[in-house]
Amino acid sequence: MTAQTLAAPAAPSRLTTWAGRGLIGLVTAFMLFDAVIKLVKIQPVTDSFRQLGYPDSLARGIGTMELLVTALYVFPRTSVLGAVLMTAIMGGAIASHLRLGDPLFSHTLFGVYLGLMAWGGLWLTDPKLRALLPLRR
Repeated sequence: MTAQTLAAPAAPSRLTTWAGRGLIGLVTAFMLFDAVIKLVKIQPVTDSFRQLGYPDSLARGIGTMELLVTALYVFPRTSVLGAVLMTAIMGGAIASHLRLGDPLFSHTLFGVYLGLMAWGGLWLTDPKLRALLPLRR
């Protein structure tokens, strides 16, 4: 057996870093907004929960969970765990919209778009994640 040494991942360029931070900022802003409106429990939230077939009593619990997951996502040390959990939340949202037959590109796939932005932001800013998930030519 031969020992292989892995090259240190290259540091991202300034443009790449700022693009990643922008994506992370957009995802964070959306998740915070979504969590807060569920915690405040405004009428559109109650209406959408009813339309999705869920009791509106779940809104505060889901909002709290989204807030905690967003906090994990924002801190670099726990950002990958936050992204994994955020992906799980988006999977639930996708399943809910798919079950109702909501419009594909605007409602059902919105969780996919948000998940891609969340992971894309981390991938652009974290050299270790880019080394783990490289793009091939």
